[in-house]
Amino acid sequence: MSITKIKLAILISFLLFVCLAFSQSEIKSPVRILFVPLDDRPPCLQFTQKMALIGDVDLISPPNDLLGRFTTPGQSDKIIAWLQNQDLKSFDAAIISLDMLAYGGLVGSRTHSVNTEQALMRIDFLRGMRKKFPRLKIYAQSVIMRLAPTADGQNEAYRADLSKWAEISVKNDEKSKAETKQLAATIPRASLLNYKEARRRNLQVNLKAVEFIRSGVFDYLILSQDDAKPVGIHVTDRLKLQEETKRLGLSEKIAIQPGADEVSMLLLSRALNQFHKLAPKIKAFYSSDLVANRVMPFEDKPLKETVSFHIKATGSLEVQAETEADLFFYVFASRNDSGRAEHFADEIEKKIQDGKKVMIADIDPVGDVQGGDSTFTNKLIQRRLVPEFNSYASWNTAANTIGTTLPQGIIFNVAEKKLLSEKSTAARIWTAQNWFTFHRVVDDYYYHGLKRLQINKHFDQNKLSSKTLDDKKNAEVEALGTKLMLESFYEFSKLYLDRLPNSRQREINCQQPSDFTFKLPWNRTFEAEINFVFNCSTL
Repeated sequence: MSITKIKLAILISFLLFVCLAFSQSEIKSPVRILFVPLDDRPPCLQFTQKMALIGDVDLISPPNDLLGRFTTPGQSDKIIAWLQNQDLKSFDAAIISLDMLAYGGLVGSRTHSVNTEQALMRIDFLRGMRKKFPRLKIYAQSVIMRLAPTADGQNEAYRADLSKWAEISVKNDEKSKAETKQLAATIPRASLLNYKEARRRNLQVNLKAVEFIRSGVFDYLILSQDDAKPVGIHVTDRLKLQEETKRLGLSEKIAIQPGADEVSMLLLSRALNQFHKLAPKIKAFYSSDLVANRVMPFEDKPLKETVSFHIKATGSLEVQAETEADLFFYVFASRNDSGRAEHFADEIEKKIQDGKKVMIADIDPVGDVQGGDSTFTNKLIQRRLVPEFNSYASWNTAANTIGTTLPQGIIFNVAEKKLLSEKSTAARIWTAQNWFTFHRVVDDYYYHGLKRLQINKHFDQNKLSSKTLDDKKNAEVEALGTKLMLESFYEFSKLYLDRLPNSRQREINCQQPSDFTFKLPWNRTFEAEINFVFNCSTL
Protein backbone atom coordinates (compact mmCIF):
# COMPACT_ATOMS: atom_id res chain seq x y z
CA MET A 1 0.00 0.00 0.00
CA SER A 2 1.35 3.44 -0.92
CA ILE A 3 2.18 6.11 1.68
CA THR A 4 -0.68 8.25 0.35
CA LYS A 5 -3.22 5.45 0.78
CA ILE A 6 -1.96 4.71 4.29
CA LYS A 7 -2.36 8.37 5.25
CA LEU A 8 -5.86 8.40 3.75
CA ALA A 9 -6.84 5.27 5.68
CA ILE A 10 -5.53 6.78 8.92
CA LEU A 11 -7.45 10.00 8.25
CA ILE A 12 -10.70 8.11 7.55
CA SER A 13 -10.25 6.04 10.72
CA PHE A 14 -9.66 9.19 12.74
CA LEU A 15 -12.76 10.88 11.33
CA LEU A 16 -14.86 7.80 12.05
CA PHE A 17 -13.54 7.76 15.62
CA VAL A 18 -14.39 11.45 16.09
CA CYS A 19 -17.89 10.99 14.66
CA LEU A 20 -18.53 8.00 16.90
CA ALA A 21 -17.25 9.82 19.96
CA PHE A 22 -19.39 12.85 19.12
CA SER A 23 -22.50 10.74 18.66
CA GLN A 24 -21.94 9.13 22.06
CA SER A 25 -21.28 12.40 23.88
CA GLU A 26 -23.61 14.13 26.29
CA ILE A 27 -24.82 16.57 23.64
CA LYS A 28 -28.51 15.98 23.05
CA SER A 29 -30.70 17.05 20.18
CA PRO A 30 -33.44 19.54 21.08
CA VAL A 31 -36.84 18.13 21.95
CA ARG A 32 -39.11 18.27 18.89
CA ILE A 33 -42.75 19.21 19.45
CA LEU A 34 -45.53 19.54 16.88
CA PHE A 35 -47.76 22.52 17.64
CA VAL A 36 -51.22 23.48 16.33
CA PRO A 37 -52.14 26.79 18.05
CA LEU A 38 -55.52 28.13 19.09
CA ASP A 39 -55.08 30.98 16.58
CA ASP A 40 -52.41 33.36 15.31
CA ARG A 41 -52.56 35.99 18.08
CA PRO A 42 -49.25 36.61 19.88
CA PRO A 43 -50.28 34.92 23.17
CA CYS A 44 -51.38 31.80 21.33
CA LEU A 45 -48.50 31.55 18.85
CA GLN A 46 -45.57 33.93 19.44
CA PHE A 47 -45.45 33.43 23.22
CA THR A 48 -45.41 29.64 22.91
CA GLN A 49 -42.79 29.72 20.15
CA LYS A 50 -40.50 31.98 22.17
CA MET A 51 -41.05 30.10 25.42
CA ALA A 52 -40.13 26.84 23.70
CA LEU A 53 -36.64 28.23 23.08
CA ILE A 54 -36.10 28.48 26.85
CA GLY A 55 -36.50 24.70 26.98
CA ASP A 56 -34.34 24.22 23.86
CA VAL A 57 -37.37 22.91 21.98
CA ASP A 58 -37.69 22.66 18.22
CA LEU A 59 -41.35 23.70 17.93
CA ILE A 60 -42.94 23.09 14.53
CA SER A 61 -46.29 24.68 13.65
CA PRO A 62 -48.34 25.01 10.45
CA PRO A 63 -47.58 27.88 8.05
CA ASN A 64 -49.04 31.12 9.39
CA ASP A 65 -51.23 31.65 6.32
CA LEU A 66 -53.21 28.54 7.30
CA LEU A 67 -54.05 29.85 10.78
CA GLY A 68 -56.60 32.50 9.75
CA ARG A 69 -56.88 36.01 11.11
CA PHE A 70 -59.52 37.30 13.52
CA THR A 71 -62.96 36.62 11.95
CA THR A 72 -61.38 34.75 9.03
CA PRO A 73 -61.08 31.20 10.37
CA GLY A 74 -58.03 29.05 9.97
CA GLN A 75 -58.00 26.48 7.16
CA SER A 76 -58.67 23.39 9.24
CA ASP A 77 -58.67 20.87 6.41
CA LYS A 78 -55.36 22.18 5.04
CA ILE A 79 -53.85 22.05 8.51
CA ILE A 80 -54.93 18.41 8.78
CA ALA A 81 -53.32 17.76 5.38
CA TRP A 82 -50.18 19.50 6.64
CA LEU A 83 -50.17 17.23 9.70
CA GLN A 84 -50.49 14.18 7.48
CA ASN A 85 -47.34 15.24 5.63
CA GLN A 86 -45.20 15.53 8.77
CA ASP A 87 -42.73 12.84 9.76
CA LEU A 88 -44.37 12.24 13.11
CA LYS A 89 -41.76 9.64 14.09
CA SER A 90 -39.32 12.52 14.48
CA PHE A 91 -41.41 14.28 17.14
CA ASP A 92 -41.35 13.71 20.89
CA ALA A 93 -44.78 15.26 21.52
CA ALA A 94 -47.66 17.17 19.96
CA ILE A 95 -49.67 20.07 21.39
CA ILE A 96 -52.98 20.36 19.56
CA SER A 97 -55.79 22.91 19.74
CA LEU A 98 -59.00 21.09 18.85
CA ASP A 99 -60.68 24.45 18.21
CA MET A 100 -58.28 25.18 15.37
CA LEU A 101 -58.80 21.73 13.86
CA ALA A 102 -62.58 21.73 14.32
CA TYR A 103 -63.61 25.33 13.58
CA GLY A 104 -60.52 27.28 12.52
CA GLY A 105 -59.69 28.82 15.89
CA LEU A 106 -61.17 30.47 18.96
CA VAL A 107 -63.24 33.12 17.16
CA GLY A 108 -64.50 30.47 14.75
CA SER A 109 -65.63 28.39 17.71
CA ARG A 110 -68.12 31.11 18.73
CA THR A 111 -70.21 30.89 15.56
CA HIS A 112 -72.04 28.01 13.92
CA SER A 113 -70.33 28.24 10.53
CA VAL A 114 -69.10 24.63 10.91
CA ASN A 115 -71.73 22.01 11.75
CA THR A 116 -71.31 19.34 14.42
CA GLU A 117 -70.75 16.48 11.99
CA GLN A 118 -67.96 18.28 10.18
CA ALA A 119 -66.27 19.42 13.41
CA LEU A 120 -66.28 15.89 14.84
CA MET A 121 -65.05 14.40 11.58
CA ARG A 122 -62.10 16.80 11.53
CA ILE A 123 -60.88 15.99 15.00
CA ASP A 124 -61.41 12.27 14.41
CA PHE A 125 -58.28 12.53 12.26
CA LEU A 126 -56.36 12.43 15.53
CA ARG A 127 -57.61 8.91 16.24
CA GLY A 128 -55.85 7.68 13.10
CA MET A 129 -52.73 9.67 13.95
CA ARG A 130 -52.55 7.95 17.32
CA LYS A 131 -52.86 4.49 15.72
CA LYS A 132 -49.99 5.19 13.33
CA PHE A 133 -47.75 6.73 15.99
CA PRO A 134 -48.59 5.10 19.33
CA ARG A 135 -45.48 6.46 21.09
CA LEU A 136 -46.17 10.12 20.32
CA LYS A 137 -47.29 12.06 23.40
CA ILE A 138 -50.37 14.11 22.50
CA TYR A 139 -51.45 17.03 24.70
CA ALA A 140 -54.72 18.66 23.70
CA GLN A 141 -56.84 21.72 24.42
CA SER A 142 -60.59 22.12 23.89
CA VAL A 143 -62.27 25.39 24.88
CA ILE A 144 -65.55 25.58 26.77
CA MET A 145 -67.40 28.41 25.02
CA ARG A 146 -67.59 31.73 26.82
CA LEU A 147 -70.69 33.83 27.47
CA ALA A 148 -70.14 36.71 25.03
CA PRO A 149 -69.77 36.47 21.24
CA THR A 150 -66.72 38.07 19.62
CA ALA A 151 -66.91 41.83 19.09
CA ASP A 152 -66.67 41.77 15.29
CA GLY A 153 -68.01 45.22 14.41
CA GLN A 154 -71.31 43.73 13.22
CA ASN A 155 -72.92 42.74 16.51
CA GLU A 156 -72.38 45.82 18.69
CA ALA A 157 -76.11 46.59 18.81
CA TYR A 158 -76.94 43.34 20.61
CA ARG A 159 -73.66 41.78 21.78
CA ALA A 160 -74.03 42.94 25.41
CA ASP A 161 -77.67 41.79 25.48
CA LEU A 162 -76.69 38.35 24.18
CA SER A 163 -73.99 38.04 26.82
CA LYS A 164 -76.47 39.04 29.53
CA TRP A 165 -79.06 36.60 28.15
CA ALA A 166 -76.47 33.80 28.37
CA GLU A 167 -75.75 34.74 31.97
CA ILE A 168 -79.30 34.95 33.37
CA SER A 169 -81.29 32.57 31.15
CA VAL A 170 -80.45 29.69 33.52
CA LYS A 171 -82.05 31.41 36.51
CA ASN A 172 -85.55 30.29 37.55
CA ASP A 173 -86.84 33.30 39.48
CA GLU A 174 -89.65 35.32 37.92
CA LYS A 175 -87.60 38.51 37.57
CA SER A 176 -84.84 36.73 35.63
CA LYS A 177 -87.35 34.92 33.44
CA ALA A 178 -88.98 38.25 32.51
CA GLU A 179 -85.62 39.89 31.82
CA THR A 180 -84.49 36.90 29.74
CA LYS A 181 -87.61 37.22 27.60
CA GLN A 182 -87.03 40.97 27.13
CA LEU A 183 -83.40 40.42 26.16
CA ALA A 184 -84.29 37.70 23.65
CA ALA A 185 -86.62 40.16 21.94
CA THR A 186 -83.73 42.60 21.36
CA ILE A 187 -81.42 40.00 19.83
CA PRO A 188 -81.86 39.07 16.13
CA ARG A 189 -83.47 35.65 16.04
CA ALA A 190 -80.89 34.22 13.64
CA SER A 191 -78.03 35.42 15.83
CA LEU A 192 -79.50 33.87 18.98
CA LEU A 193 -80.12 30.58 17.16
CA ASN A 194 -76.55 30.63 15.79
CA TYR A 195 -75.22 31.17 19.31
CA LYS A 196 -77.23 28.27 20.73
CA GLU A 197 -76.20 25.92 17.92
CA ALA A 198 -72.53 26.84 18.38
CA ARG A 199 -72.78 26.04 22.10
CA ARG A 200 -74.42 22.65 21.44
CA ARG A 201 -71.81 21.75 18.82
CA ASN A 202 -68.89 22.84 21.01
CA LEU A 203 -70.13 20.72 23.90
CA GLN A 204 -70.14 17.68 21.61
CA VAL A 205 -66.53 18.41 20.65
CA ASN A 206 -65.62 18.83 24.34
CA LEU A 207 -67.23 15.45 25.09
CA LYS A 208 -65.45 13.81 22.17
CA ALA A 209 -62.17 15.12 23.60
CA VAL A 210 -63.00 13.41 26.90
CA GLU A 211 -63.68 10.20 24.98
CA PHE A 212 -60.28 10.57 23.29
CA ILE A 213 -58.64 10.51 26.72
CA ARG A 214 -60.59 7.39 27.68
CA SER A 215 -59.60 5.58 24.48
CA GLY A 216 -55.93 6.64 24.69
CA VAL A 217 -55.88 9.06 21.75
CA PHE A 218 -54.67 11.86 24.05
CA ASP A 219 -52.23 11.66 26.93
CA TYR A 220 -53.57 14.81 28.61
CA LEU A 221 -56.42 17.26 27.99
CA ILE A 222 -57.22 20.75 29.22
CA LEU A 223 -60.86 21.74 28.89
CA SER A 224 -60.39 25.47 29.31
CA GLN A 225 -63.24 27.76 30.31
CA ASP A 226 -63.05 30.93 28.21
CA ASP A 227 -64.12 34.29 29.74
CA ALA A 228 -67.00 33.63 32.12
CA LYS A 229 -68.84 34.56 35.29
CA PRO A 230 -69.91 32.46 38.29
CA VAL A 231 -73.43 32.10 36.80
CA GLY A 232 -74.42 31.43 33.22
CA ILE A 233 -75.27 28.95 30.51
CA HIS A 234 -71.64 27.79 30.39
CA VAL A 235 -71.91 26.31 33.89
CA THR A 236 -74.30 23.61 32.65
CA ASP A 237 -71.82 22.63 29.94
CA ARG A 238 -68.94 22.52 32.38
CA LEU A 239 -70.89 20.41 34.89
CA LYS A 240 -71.65 17.84 32.18
CA LEU A 241 -67.95 17.64 31.38
CA GLN A 242 -67.00 17.33 35.04
CA GLU A 243 -69.57 14.57 35.57
CA GLU A 244 -68.36 12.64 32.52
CA THR A 245 -64.74 13.01 33.57
CA LYS A 246 -65.55 11.76 37.07
CA ARG A 247 -67.72 8.91 35.76
CA LEU A 248 -64.87 7.65 33.60
CA GLY A 249 -62.26 8.09 36.35
CA LEU A 250 -60.17 10.46 34.25
CA SER A 251 -59.59 13.35 36.66
CA GLU A 252 -55.80 12.90 36.59
CA LYS A 253 -55.69 13.16 32.81
CA ILE A 254 -58.25 15.92 32.26
CA ALA A 255 -58.07 19.44 33.67
CA ILE A 256 -61.22 21.58 33.62
CA GLN A 257 -60.09 25.09 34.48
CA PRO A 258 -60.32 28.82 33.65
CA GLY A 259 -58.50 30.28 30.66
CA ALA A 260 -57.98 29.86 26.93
CA ASP A 261 -55.17 31.80 25.27
CA GLU A 262 -52.43 30.63 27.64
CA VAL A 263 -53.17 26.89 27.52
CA SER A 264 -50.56 25.92 24.92
CA MET A 265 -47.87 27.32 27.24
CA LEU A 266 -49.21 25.21 30.11
CA LEU A 267 -49.14 22.12 27.91
CA LEU A 268 -45.62 22.95 26.74
CA SER A 269 -44.37 23.10 30.33
CA ARG A 270 -46.14 19.83 31.14
CA ALA A 271 -44.61 18.15 28.08
CA LEU A 272 -41.10 19.25 29.11
CA ASN A 273 -41.57 18.30 32.75
CA GLN A 274 -42.63 14.83 31.68
CA PHE A 275 -39.94 14.48 29.01
CA HIS A 276 -37.23 15.33 31.54
CA LYS A 277 -38.98 13.41 34.35
CA LEU A 278 -39.39 16.45 36.60
CA ALA A 279 -42.21 17.58 38.88
CA PRO A 280 -41.09 20.75 40.66
CA LYS A 281 -42.70 21.68 43.97
CA ILE A 282 -44.29 25.13 44.00
CA LYS A 283 -45.33 27.26 46.95
CA ALA A 284 -47.82 30.08 46.18
CA PHE A 285 -47.79 33.36 48.12
CA TYR A 286 -50.67 35.84 47.81
CA SER A 287 -50.62 39.57 48.44
CA SER A 288 -53.53 39.00 50.85
CA ASP A 289 -55.83 36.21 51.99
CA LEU A 290 -58.76 38.31 50.83
CA VAL A 291 -57.70 38.41 47.19
CA ALA A 292 -56.68 34.75 47.26
CA ASN A 293 -60.30 33.85 47.95
CA ARG A 294 -61.84 36.39 45.57
CA VAL A 295 -63.12 35.59 42.06
CA MET A 296 -61.15 37.66 39.56
CA PRO A 297 -62.78 39.49 36.60
CA PHE A 298 -63.92 37.33 33.65
CA GLU A 299 -63.58 34.15 35.72
CA ASP A 300 -65.79 31.98 37.90
CA LYS A 301 -63.34 30.48 40.40
CA PRO A 302 -61.50 32.02 43.37
CA LEU A 303 -57.98 33.12 42.53
CA LYS A 304 -56.27 30.46 44.65
CA GLU A 305 -58.24 27.73 42.82
CA THR A 306 -57.14 29.12 39.46
CA VAL A 307 -53.54 29.02 40.67
CA SER A 308 -53.90 25.43 41.92
CA PHE A 309 -55.48 24.29 38.64
CA HIS A 310 -52.66 25.82 36.62
CA ILE A 311 -49.88 24.39 38.78
CA LYS A 312 -51.35 20.90 38.43
CA ALA A 313 -51.78 21.32 34.67
CA THR A 314 -48.04 21.91 34.25
CA GLY A 315 -47.26 18.58 35.87
CA SER A 316 -45.89 20.33 38.96
CA LEU A 317 -46.84 19.85 42.61
CA GLU A 318 -48.27 22.54 44.88
CA VAL A 319 -46.90 22.50 48.41
CA GLN A 320 -47.74 24.51 51.52
CA ALA A 321 -44.38 24.38 53.31
CA GLU A 322 -41.65 26.75 52.11
CA THR A 323 -39.00 24.22 53.04
CA GLU A 324 -40.36 21.78 50.45
CA ALA A 325 -40.58 24.25 47.56
CA ASP A 326 -38.33 24.36 44.50
CA LEU A 327 -40.10 27.42 43.08
CA PHE A 328 -41.76 30.37 44.87
CA PHE A 329 -44.82 31.81 43.13
CA TYR A 330 -45.78 35.35 44.16
CA VAL A 331 -49.31 36.37 43.17
CA PHE A 332 -49.99 40.11 43.50
CA ALA A 333 -53.63 41.22 43.21
CA SER A 334 -53.74 44.07 45.73
CA ARG A 335 -52.97 47.11 43.60
CA ASN A 336 -55.78 49.04 45.32
CA ASP A 337 -54.52 48.27 48.83
CA SER A 338 -52.17 50.96 50.13
CA GLY A 339 -48.75 49.67 51.12
CA ARG A 340 -49.18 46.12 49.83
CA ALA A 341 -47.05 46.64 46.70
CA GLU A 342 -43.99 47.72 48.70
CA HIS A 343 -44.48 45.00 51.31
CA PHE A 344 -44.82 42.30 48.65
CA ALA A 345 -41.77 43.64 46.78
CA ASP A 346 -39.82 43.45 50.05
CA GLU A 347 -40.78 39.79 50.44
CA ILE A 348 -39.75 39.01 46.87
CA GLU A 349 -36.41 40.82 47.23
CA LYS A 350 -35.64 38.85 50.39
CA LYS A 351 -36.35 35.54 48.66
CA ILE A 352 -34.07 36.47 45.77
CA GLN A 353 -31.30 37.48 48.18
CA ASP A 354 -31.70 34.04 49.74
CA GLY A 355 -31.14 32.44 46.34
CA LYS A 356 -34.74 31.28 45.81
CA LYS A 357 -36.28 30.79 42.36
CA VAL A 358 -39.14 33.28 42.07
CA MET A 359 -42.08 33.59 39.67
CA ILE A 360 -44.32 36.68 39.59
CA ALA A 361 -47.98 37.15 38.61
CA ASP A 362 -49.32 40.73 38.75
CA ILE A 363 -53.12 40.48 38.39
CA ASP A 364 -55.65 43.24 37.74
CA PRO A 365 -58.36 42.60 40.39
CA VAL A 366 -60.86 45.01 38.79
CA GLY A 367 -60.47 44.29 35.07
CA ASP A 368 -60.22 47.89 33.85
CA VAL A 369 -56.45 48.01 33.12
CA GLN A 370 -55.55 44.40 32.29
CA GLY A 371 -51.85 45.20 32.43
CA GLY A 372 -49.10 45.62 35.00
CA ASP A 373 -49.53 47.77 38.11
CA SER A 374 -47.27 50.85 38.11
CA THR A 375 -46.45 50.92 41.81
CA PHE A 376 -45.65 47.22 42.11
CA THR A 377 -43.81 46.83 38.79
CA ASN A 378 -41.71 49.96 39.24
CA LYS A 379 -40.53 48.73 42.63
CA LEU A 380 -39.41 45.47 41.02
CA ILE A 381 -37.66 47.32 38.18
CA GLN A 382 -35.95 49.94 40.34
CA ARG A 383 -34.63 47.27 42.72
CA ARG A 384 -33.09 45.49 39.67
CA LEU A 385 -35.01 42.31 40.48
CA VAL A 386 -36.57 41.52 37.10
CA PRO A 387 -33.53 39.74 35.54
CA GLU A 388 -33.39 37.55 38.64
CA PHE A 389 -36.89 36.15 38.19
CA ASN A 390 -37.68 32.78 36.73
CA SER A 391 -40.70 34.53 35.22
CA TYR A 392 -43.06 37.51 35.24
CA ALA A 393 -46.43 38.22 33.61
CA SER A 394 -49.32 40.67 33.93
CA TRP A 395 -51.77 40.66 31.03
CA ASN A 396 -55.55 40.42 30.67
CA THR A 397 -57.26 37.88 32.97
CA ALA A 398 -55.85 36.13 36.02
CA ALA A 399 -55.73 32.84 34.09
CA ASN A 400 -53.88 34.51 31.20
CA THR A 401 -51.26 35.94 33.54
CA ILE A 402 -50.87 32.81 35.67
CA GLY A 403 -50.80 30.57 32.59
CA THR A 404 -47.93 32.59 31.14
CA THR A 405 -45.63 33.15 34.11
CA LEU A 406 -45.95 29.62 35.56
CA PRO A 407 -44.87 27.84 32.33
CA GLN A 408 -41.95 30.20 31.76
CA GLY A 409 -40.70 29.75 35.31
CA ILE A 410 -41.15 26.00 35.19
CA ILE A 411 -39.48 25.61 31.79
CA PHE A 412 -36.51 27.69 32.95
CA ASN A 413 -36.33 25.37 35.95
CA VAL A 414 -36.09 22.47 33.49
CA ALA A 415 -33.33 24.32 31.68
CA GLU A 416 -31.34 24.97 34.86
CA LYS A 417 -31.55 21.35 35.96
CA LYS A 418 -31.05 19.62 32.61
CA LEU A 419 -29.68 21.91 29.89
CA LEU A 420 -27.36 24.67 31.09
CA SER A 421 -24.25 22.53 31.55
CA GLU A 422 -23.37 22.82 27.84
CA LYS A 423 -21.91 26.28 27.16
CA SER A 424 -23.35 26.65 23.64
CA THR A 425 -26.78 25.53 24.84
CA ALA A 426 -26.55 27.85 27.84
CA ALA A 427 -26.06 30.89 25.60
CA ARG A 428 -29.15 30.00 23.58
CA ILE A 429 -31.26 29.42 26.70
CA TRP A 430 -30.17 32.57 28.50
CA THR A 431 -30.90 34.54 25.34
CA ALA A 432 -34.39 33.03 25.17
CA GLN A 433 -35.01 33.51 28.91
CA ASN A 434 -33.95 37.16 28.81
CA TRP A 435 -35.94 37.82 25.64
CA PHE A 436 -39.12 36.45 27.19
CA THR A 437 -38.74 38.16 30.55
CA PHE A 438 -37.85 41.49 28.94
CA HIS A 439 -40.77 41.06 26.51
CA ARG A 440 -43.22 40.42 29.32
CA VAL A 441 -42.41 43.71 31.05
CA VAL A 442 -42.40 45.66 27.77
CA ASP A 443 -45.67 44.10 26.62
CA ASP A 444 -47.57 43.57 29.89
CA TYR A 445 -46.50 46.64 31.82
CA TYR A 446 -45.35 49.33 29.39
CA TYR A 447 -47.88 48.52 26.67
CA HIS A 448 -50.95 47.08 28.40
CA GLY A 449 -50.48 48.94 31.67
CA LEU A 450 -49.51 52.36 30.28
CA LYS A 451 -49.28 53.02 26.55
CA ARG A 452 -52.43 51.23 25.39
CA LEU A 453 -54.46 53.52 27.61
CA GLN A 454 -52.76 56.55 26.06
CA ILE A 455 -53.34 55.24 22.54
CA ASN A 456 -57.00 54.52 23.21
CA LYS A 457 -57.53 57.95 24.71
CA HIS A 458 -55.75 59.67 21.83
CA PHE A 459 -57.82 58.02 19.10
CA ASP A 460 -61.14 57.29 20.76
CA GLN A 461 -62.55 58.05 24.20
CA ASN A 462 -64.87 55.00 23.97
CA LYS A 463 -62.69 51.95 24.47
CA LEU A 464 -60.74 51.60 21.27
CA SER A 465 -59.27 48.30 22.48
CA SER A 466 -61.85 45.87 21.09
CA LYS A 467 -62.88 47.89 18.05
CA THR A 468 -61.75 46.71 14.66
CA LEU A 469 -59.86 49.41 12.74
CA ASP A 470 -59.67 49.81 8.99
CA ASP A 471 -56.17 49.41 7.55
CA LYS A 472 -55.55 53.16 7.29
CA LYS A 473 -56.55 53.85 10.88
CA ASN A 474 -54.64 50.76 12.03
CA ALA A 475 -51.47 52.12 10.41
CA GLU A 476 -51.96 55.44 12.24
CA VAL A 477 -52.41 53.67 15.57
CA GLU A 478 -49.36 51.47 14.93
CA ALA A 479 -47.26 54.56 14.15
CA LEU A 480 -48.22 56.23 17.43
CA GLY A 481 -47.79 52.96 19.31
CA THR A 482 -44.31 52.48 17.86
CA LYS A 483 -43.29 56.01 18.90
CA LEU A 484 -44.62 55.64 22.45
CA MET A 485 -43.26 52.14 22.92
CA LEU A 486 -39.77 52.95 21.61
CA GLU A 487 -39.35 55.43 24.44
CA SER A 488 -40.22 52.76 27.00
CA PHE A 489 -38.16 50.12 25.18
CA TYR A 490 -34.92 52.06 25.46
CA GLU A 491 -35.68 53.26 28.98
CA PHE A 492 -36.27 49.74 30.24
CA SER A 493 -33.28 48.34 28.30
CA LYS A 494 -30.87 50.39 30.42
CA LEU A 495 -32.57 49.40 33.65
CA TYR A 496 -32.76 45.72 32.74
CA LEU A 497 -29.08 45.43 31.81
CA ASP A 498 -27.99 47.06 35.08
CA ARG A 499 -27.38 43.85 37.04
CA LEU A 500 -27.13 43.38 40.78
CA PRO A 501 -23.56 42.67 41.98
CA ASN A 502 -24.52 39.14 43.02
CA SER A 503 -26.88 38.57 40.08
CA ARG A 504 -27.57 35.02 38.96
CA GLN A 505 -26.65 36.41 35.52
CA ARG A 506 -23.26 37.83 36.52
CA GLU A 507 -21.56 35.46 34.05
CA ILE A 508 -24.04 36.26 31.26
CA ASN A 509 -23.25 39.10 28.89
CA CYS A 510 -26.29 40.54 27.06
CA GLN A 511 -26.16 43.13 24.32
CA GLN A 512 -28.47 46.12 24.12
CA PRO A 513 -31.87 44.95 22.72
CA SER A 514 -32.45 46.26 19.19
CA ASP A 515 -34.65 46.13 16.07
CA PHE A 516 -37.88 46.88 17.91
CA THR A 517 -41.15 46.40 15.99
CA PHE A 518 -44.75 47.03 17.04
CA LYS A 519 -47.78 45.70 15.14
CA LEU A 520 -51.51 45.28 15.76
CA PRO A 521 -52.15 41.96 14.00
CA TRP A 522 -55.94 41.95 14.46
CA ASN A 523 -56.43 45.67 13.72
CA ARG A 524 -57.31 46.47 17.34
CA THR A 525 -55.25 47.61 20.30
CA PHE A 526 -56.28 44.73 22.55
CA GLU A 527 -53.23 42.71 21.55
CA ALA A 528 -49.92 43.85 20.06
CA GLU A 529 -47.20 41.84 18.37
CA ILE A 530 -43.98 43.21 19.83
CA ASN A 531 -40.65 41.90 18.64
CA PHE A 532 -36.97 42.74 18.97
CA VAL A 533 -33.50 41.18 18.97
CA PHE A 534 -31.92 40.22 22.29
CA ASN A 535 -28.60 38.34 22.29
CA CYS A 536 -26.67 36.98 25.26
CA SER A 537 -23.45 35.01 25.64
CA THR A 538 -21.71 33.20 28.50
CA LEU A 539 -18.45 34.59 29.88
